[in-house]
Amino acid sequence: MPLPPTTHVEFRGLKKRFGNRLVLDGLDLSIDVGETVALIGPSGAGKSTLLRCLNGLTHFEAGEIRIGDELIQSNGNTSAKAVRQVRRDFGMVFQDFQLFPHLTALENITEAPRQVLRLSHNAARQRGVELLTRVGLGDRTDAYPGELSGGQKQRVAVARALAMQPRGLLCDEITSALDPELKGEVLAVLEDLKRDRMTLLVVTHEIGFARRAADRIVVLADGKVIESGLPEEVLDNPKHERTRQFLRQVMR
Repeated sequence: MPLPPTTHVEFRGLKKRFGNRLVLDGLDLSIDVGETVALIGPSGAGKSTLLRCLNGLTHFEAGEIRIGDELIQSNGNTSAKAVRQVRRDFGMVFQDFQLFPHLTALENITEAPRQVLRLSHNAARQRGVELLTRVGLGDRTDAYPGELSGGQKQRVAVARALAMQPRGLLCDEITSALDPELKGEVLAVLEDLKRDRMTLLVVTHEIGFARRAADRIVVLADGKVIESGLPEEVLDNPKHERTRQFLRQVMR
């Protein structure tokens, strides 16, 4: 699927309700190819919902999302082919890992490439071993999720997403369930992917990571983008009072 020269993803006028609650309120946002964007903001701002809309996991009532030549439309009016392509282009990494407990680390990674991409057993295994080595788990190929730490499980989850050879990753608070000492090993993997110029859209409360690794920080509140800019601009000189309130809370 050919991509435009600069814009990878564009959200236009996205609206999403859960019951009476308006979670996304006409949100507009563009993500460039190879850009690392940290999404921050108070709980309930719509950050996770935004990722789920992009991945086709959540339908929205108005607006559209354009990913290269593919279009995700409101109210589920999107072809199954387009959704499959978008999920190929953007791997999703969840807060709670979502690994198959009965499969080893390597089997978790090779399942989708074998079933969806129709890779041979040997080709999928080779890719899986390479990815586990890349995330620092080359010695845990045969370990089951129950034998891994939280940080190790999350690194397996990242490797599983990468096994589909996506053009970008959607990361939804992937360190929030981890002990502080385990967060660094997961964030280091994302920083490595950033160096490869993979497009990363990361929902996070890790302000230090956002400052260090993000090309841009986008602040969401009440379902809208209220501020967007370079990390030093947003974190050191926020323009919106809601941003200042949020930063005071998370940087105590």
